[in-house]
Amino acid sequence: MNILLLGSGGREHAFAWKITQSSQCTQLFVAPGNAGTQQIAKNVAINPNDFEAVKTFVLQENIKMVVVGPEDPLVNGVYDFFKNDAELSSIPVIGPSKYGAQLEGSKEFAKQFLVKNTIPTAKYQSFTAETVNEGFAFLETLQPPFVLKADGLAAGKGVLILNDLQEAKEELKNMLVEAKFGAASAKVVIEEFLDGIELSCFVLTDGKSYKILPTAKDYKRIGEGDQGLNTGGMGAISPVPFVDADFMQKIEERIVIPTVNGLKNDNIEYKGFVFIGLIKVGNDPFVIEYNVRMGDPETEVVLPRIKSDLVALFQAVANEELEAFTFELDERTAATVMVVAGGYPEDYTKGDVITGFENVEDSIVFHAGTKLENNQVVTNGGRVLAVTSYGNDFKEATKKSYQNIEKLNFDKMYYRKDIGFDL
Repeated sequence: MNILLLGSGGREHAFAWKITQSSQCTQLFVAPGNAGTQQIAKNVAINPNDFEAVKTFVLQENIKMVVVGPEDPLVNGVYDFFKNDAELSSIPVIGPSKYGAQLEGSKEFAKQFLVKNTIPTAKYQSFTAETVNEGFAFLETLQPPFVLKADGLAAGKGVLILNDLQEAKEELKNMLVEAKFGAASAKVVIEEFLDGIELSCFVLTDGKSYKILPTAKDYKRIGEGDQGLNTGGMGAISPVPFVDADFMQKIEERIVIPTVNGLKNDNIEYKGFVFIGLIKVGNDPFVIEYNVRMGDPETEVVLPRIKSDLVALFQAVANEELEAFTFELDERTAATVMVVAGGYPEDYTKGDVITGFENVEDSIVFHAGTKLENNQVVTNGGRVLAVTSYGNDFKEATKKSYQNIEKLNFDKMYYRKDIGFDL
């Protein structure tokens, strides 16, 4: 069958890499894709949020499945657009309905869902510009650090963790009154801070049953030792070494099952991924956030560990036959290290030529922010490449990735040399 994949990052290159290995995939199109997807699929210059353009293309190319990479089209309702269109309604979209996508699109919706379904999470309250003074009062009841989250999508930048009460009040005012994150921070959720180690649990659901995908841990800060500014992610490891069978059982019983049941009980149409951001406090898991798609760069370590045919897996989701699907995993560890443009996550240049791909051995290079220009691969984003390797443990896997990164080159390239340092 012909498949359309929406998105252009490292996550989408990893999806393309896995989808094109399926015997069920005749041709894969990626909109808009990058230089990496261009090598294994056909890129099409369509904005994933331009649903009319997507429709025209889907009908023209006889597309039989649409896989959605990023969150924006899901929050904007691409699933519903297909479902409610007579010409498109028979084509499965892998991703939740617009209502379900609020789990990521609205922090307040997610917190209400968690509380309603008695899923462990941090105490919280939400505020608007009109109730900013009540927000100040709530901050005074909490112990530092203070966690402020823009309610809407802010491209991964809408969360502030601050140690000083006065600074937290000023930032709350900046978010609500001065619209620091635009419309995304018209409402702000303030949470108690949970102290522990973070990890991600990925679930694929057809709305009735679920499969738990490999766990992963990503590294968000730009600097080594988790210092400096937040980024979209500087590397990831799967599986997470400290998640033993006992802890995994707690995640499944206390979080995964109530989440899937909550979706079902609220009649929320959901055929896709649930990314559950967790924190391990003592020996208990708490939910920090939901995302309604796979994470990036976690996808670059989770998908390489799935042995099963991904298109067959998606078919089972579309047909609500996931429960009967036999799901196989690679026991090895996968690690990915992100190579970014100098200056990222602040100002950085684009258009720098990348060389050395032909020298990489025993690693997979996933393109994130790249494009082809005059037959050369050039940088086209802050996070440029994700270099993924397998190993018997995370040390062996990261070592391979680092050895291969040294064979790649572009002006001012930067990467963290300590991925997995806290494990």
